[in-house]
Amino acid sequence: MHELAICQSILAQAVVIADAQRAGRVKSITLRIGPLAGVEPDLLRAAFPLVAAGTACEAATLFIETIDVTVECHHCSTVSEARPNRLLCAACGTWRVTLRSGDEMRLDSIEFLEFAVIPVVESANV
Repeated sequence: MHELAICQSILAQAVVIADAQRAGRVKSITLRIGPLAGVEPDLLRAAFPLVAAGTACEAATLFIETIDVTVECHHCSTVSEARPNRLLCAACGTWRVTLRSGDEMRLDSIEFLEFAVIPVVESANV
């Protein structure tokens, strides 16, 4: 189940970003995953609470959005949507295409629940 390792990596990134933003807790994490990314969204959702326990992401909600598969035709240069198991040009039907999207997984956004109060240090007048 490589989704557990993927989830650990995503949460590690979220914690680093939360620390950099001086955020106390993460409210939500949004991922965008294509059907050709080799990741099972349901397994990722199942692994999330296990990995998030005891971190700034413990109470966070994981949102997963799907990215469409698109291809660019080598013959007619059309960019069109395709089915994951049928990478054909929608205009001319050729199989000579380049995959444009659908195989990626992106950390799209992180929403914070709270931010730490940062004290303002006044400079001495000279």
